[in-house]
Amino acid sequence: MSTLRDLVDEHANLDPLDVDHLHQLAGDWQLISDLSFADLLLWLPLDDGSFLCVAQVRPTTGPTAYQDDQVGRRVSGPEVAHLAIAVSQGRIWREGDPVWYGNTPARHEAIPVRRRLADGEAGGVMAVVGRDTNLSTARTPSQLELNYLTTADDLAQMVADGTFPPYSNPGETTSAPRVGDGLIRLDAAGKVTYASPNAQSAHRRLGLPSHLVGEDLAALWNRLADDPLEGGDAAAQIHAALRGEAPVRKEIEARGATMLTRALPLMPAGVPIGALVLVRDITEVRRRDRALVTKDATIREIHHRVKNNLQTVAALLRLQARRVGIPAARAALEESVRRVASIALVHETLSMSSDELVEFDGIVDRVATAAAEVAAPEAKVVMRREGRFGTLPAEVATPLVMVLNELLLNAVEHGFPSDMESTGAESTSCDAKAGGGAAVVGEVVVRAHRQRKHLHVTVADNGRGLPEGFDAGSSERLGLQIVRTLATGELRGSIELRNRAGGGTEAVLALPLAKQR
Repeated sequence: MSTLRDLVDEHANLDPLDVDHLHQLAGDWQLISDLSFADLLLWLPLDDGSFLCVAQVRPTTGPTAYQDDQVGRRVSGPEVAHLAIAVSQGRIWREGDPVWYGNTPARHEAIPVRRRLADGEAGGVMAVVGRDTNLSTARTPSQLELNYLTTADDLAQMVADGTFPPYSNPGETTSAPRVGDGLIRLDAAGKVTYASPNAQSAHRRLGLPSHLVGEDLAALWNRLADDPLEGGDAAAQIHAALRGEAPVRKEIEARGATMLTRALPLMPAGVPIGALVLVRDITEVRRRDRALVTKDATIREIHHRVKNNLQTVAALLRLQARRVGIPAARAALEESVRRVASIALVHETLSMSSDELVEFDGIVDRVATAAAEVAAPEAKVVMRREGRFGTLPAEVATPLVMVLNELLLNAVEHGFPSDMESTGAESTSCDAKAGGGAAVVGEVVVRAHRQRKHLHVTVADNGRGLPEGFDAGSSERLGLQIVRTLATGELRGSIELRNRAGGGTEAVLALPLAKQR
């Protein structure tokens, strides 16, 4: 199904600011739909006199009038007479008898959509909101429903005036709280004329023992809030709405409870008559948020301590290696140091992350730099990375860094041994640089390519290649056994070692990034 912008761009020639206004209306009109107990359809007038439905919203407070999606539907003739009147006369159309959609009786209304221009005047009618109410369950409305409908009519008039929706504040992407969470209506003096049962309950949790009706809401919030500054901000929110502004949402905390508030001005026909205040008790939401923050901080502290412990282990192994007189044992301990250090890099990154995700490119560069340092003293091997690994989950990052560490070390130690003559290869770019002033004798390239839920990694060098008859599956080298075990086990992927066509060796690793079920 095409989006609102796609349909508008295809069938009309509206100003970009008009299109943005329609998008903002479609992002905030759930409020009017719920207050009206009605479906809202956004109709775009076309040059041939027909109308195209470009957006639709159903009420959460009542039955829908349309079981089928109406977006993309094009209508003309007598069926759109009420929409045409709203466009030509620039007024809300409410006349006419109920109509039938299949077996569902419905009441038609048409609300012209305007945008307030830079000079403060309302522009021309750019679209029409059809407000269609399912009448199959019609009954005598309660006091709550009457207040809902009255407020909906005020907001509908503001749509026609070009003053609804209000300009959104930075960082606010949704219209929460919702109508059913709690609704309060204020008069022009800021006194409560109606409060829904949910709104009353939310204030009871804040410590209000009496009813809300008749209260000066700004003064009440200022009095209830635990923090005087927070109470003052909440009171200023009410005063701003009464002046015709659309203030940012606020949270009020009192007696261990938290309430989210949103205030909207009511200005039908440009006359300020009060404000609409939506409230929601979010005490449990904030309690869970605080628990998650505590949990995240604990997890980061664990990663930090694991990193410190691994670095301590690496330091101890390094000290032990210096005391060992047997070259083979010393080399084995030094390899262990590098393996432990590579795992510590992942935990260091996780200790600074707010989730269990790792920016892997920096880790690869640091591991590559460390691997280049083990090259023979008379040689210089340049490391280069192509492509991006991006962000990887911790369960992939830890085994993958060990695999890359082993592959890079193998490329340096076995592809460019100390007796190897210079190949004359040079690098044009370098992400991980090795020190020293010797001539460049080799290059190792790490290539990464992500495709949907898969990662392909190639570690290629221009060294002397694999020996004749080499079989990675039967190799007794510990490093290759680690690579094979991690690649096919924890990473659930595949690994292949082969000679390059132009000389040298390449290891090709393919692994899925989707979580294992």
